Amino acid sequence: MYIYANKNPILKNTDDCVIRAVSIVLDIPWERAYMELCQMGLMLYDMPNRDSVLSAYLRKHGFKRYTIPNRCPDCYCVRDFCVDHPTGRYVLLTGNHAIPVIDGNYYDTSDCGSEIPMLYWEMEDER
Repeated sequence: MYIYANKNPILKNTDDCVIRAVSIVLDIPWERAYMELCQMGLMLYDMPNRDSVLSAYLRKHGFKRYTIPNRCPDCYCVRDFCVDHPTGRYVLLTGNHAIPVIDGNYYDTSDCGSEIPMLYWEMEDER
């Protein structure tokens, strides 16, 4: 379920989770994800890792936003999401982290499976 992934070209473990998530879920190079998010940020006059920029970017790439059901707001974690979504491409958002999920596996530089997602983006053509 957890797969180590760091698409940062020099394997730097920094605050680039939005860039890494986009790079992984769209299967594009880290540099391209960075530049495209920066370009979107420039058009919106905001930083590339802000929710408004990520939202506009993902929408442009065919993703649709959903909220996590409130059936257990403090116990439904990334691992649970992966079990409930065994197929498809998603970007999960917690309060301060973006996590790519592909076909029931989540990719990150550390195991964030116990984090609580607030919402997710699903690639529409995967449904």
